[in-house]
Amino acid sequence: MITLKGDNVYLRALEPEDLEFVHTIENDETVWEISNTITPYSKYLIKQYLEQAHKDIFEVKQLRLVISSYEETALGMIDLFDFDFKNGRAGIGILVKDASERGKGYGKEALKLLVDYSFTHLCLHQLYCNISEENETSIKLFSNQGFKMIGLKKDWNLVNGAYKNEYLFQLINN
Repeated sequence: MITLKGDNVYLRALEPEDLEFVHTIENDETVWEISNTITPYSKYLIKQYLEQAHKDIFEVKQLRLVISSYEETALGMIDLFDFDFKNGRAGIGILVKDASERGKGYGKEALKLLVDYSFTHLCLHQLYCNISEENETSIKLFSNQGFKMIGLKKDWNLVNGAYKNEYLFQLINN
């Protein structure tokens, strides 16, 4: 699908071979704050998830794709969640796994590809994301793709015993 291919990365469906990659990401405590995770996932549960990953977004209300280089290296994941067909909206989240691969434009390109796909093929009217007030990199990434900050949720997430604020960003397809 041309919509999911960029100059440096492409977005692809999850494969059974992604078990170790997904397991590593889901169990990386340094990113649990971003995903609101508080417990590790077993390989067994992730394997079951991968076996069901082929299901249609209209059925499961989410879509998780791997951000891949053309050298077939899995760089990260990008998700649509809370898919609401009736109201034409979905949440979006993104993670480039290795810190050494961040800041190279992979996330920017992946986000643009998924936004274009969401508006063109899924006929969504809007996308939204939730970003910690302290996550300046993600704020810049989403702002540069046209997302607008529309609100601040005070004391929204409890992280290491302290409450943190979270911004709500929105992109409406005009």
